[in-house]
Amino acid sequence: MTATNRERVIIDDTTLRDGEQTAGVVFSRGEKLAIARMLDAMGVHELECGIPAMGAEEQDSIRSLVELGLNARLITWNRAVPADIRASIDCGVGAVDISLSVSDIMIERKLGKSRGWVKAQLKAALAFAKRHGLYVSVGGEDSSRADTGFLLELMAIARDEGGDRFRFCDTLGILDPFTLYDRVAALRQGVPELEVEVHTHNDLGMATANALAGVRAGARFVNTTVNGLGERAGNAPLEEVVMGLKLACGIDTGIDTHRFREISRLVGKAAGRPVPEWKAVVGEKVFSHESGLHADGVLKDPANYEGFDPAEVGLTRHLVVGKHSGAHGLMERYLSMGLPVSRPRAEQLLVQVRAIAQRNKRPLSDGELTRLYFLTDRLSTAA
Repeated sequence: MTATNRERVIIDDTTLRDGEQTAGVVFSRGEKLAIARMLDAMGVHELECGIPAMGAEEQDSIRSLVELGLNARLITWNRAVPADIRASIDCGVGAVDISLSVSDIMIERKLGKSRGWVKAQLKAALAFAKRHGLYVSVGGEDSSRADTGFLLELMAIARDEGGDRFRFCDTLGILDPFTLYDRVAALRQGVPELEVEVHTHNDLGMATANALAGVRAGARFVNTTVNGLGERAGNAPLEEVVMGLKLACGIDTGIDTHRFREISRLVGKAAGRPVPEWKAVVGEKVFSHESGLHADGVLKDPANYEGFDPAEVGLTRHLVVGKHSGAHGLMERYLSMGLPVSRPRAEQLLVQVRAIAQRNKRPLSDGELTRLYFLTDRLSTAA
């Protein structure tokens, strides 16, 4: 494994570019500024912040981001043509992604061109960018369906012309982690002087796994979006990738994870895409426990059923009282409401709790638990 804690993995978050390309999503300038400020405050290393070639409004938005003076490097997305790159320069950014279609199917059926034409475009665009002192990521659109030998040719050109890294894009989200690992490892071995970046999509639900596989194979740069926004099924979610690197790979990116819930809600609101309660890492109920055995285990030691402390991502633990609850969990829930319950009474209450949950097909609310508590208390006193 090439990437280690000594050679930090760089997160290039593309919420403001690929995230906004989610069908139907538009961020206002104010929302973009707020998102950028928070990502920067959290320690995210790079922000892919837009497409200057889209026009004046997009360019003004990017200039506003540049004027914030963030610690994060701002990078823009461009086609491999000087006019796009010139628009980025005029916005004041110092880094660009130069994107080219690299699979034969796209070269022939989308562009109507040849591999030779792609190589010539890369040389011309990269030379233009470097003459203007830009940091350059060469983006290989549809790398996952491209010939590995051709990708190595493009990487060699990028290296020789002063490119800074190559972006391996699983544009259609069709790779599994094992194949992506092999592909990235081959690129790292073939042109070791050029850093590799991985850009993964979630069409098969493997964007996060593929991003981690890319890092395992030696990629040092990873693209993410908050909540996994992006084209079609979206991109690798920032929160999942960072926590996955930390817990599964032992790689700490240095990003402040305690604000994940906060940035998740901010982006969800701006995008008009509320965060599902069951969303991995940042969902409001992913640290909820109902099953009697699980609740009992968590109350004895959270490590029994929680891979990490919910506070680490800005969340809290929640004990759900419903059909599958046990006495220990019910006692703890009542205690949190200021209503201490003995174990014998909890076992009596549990019979009614389960019946109500079964009938209503949902857990009990605090109000229902309170009413049940005082109702059974009165009945017990009357008896």
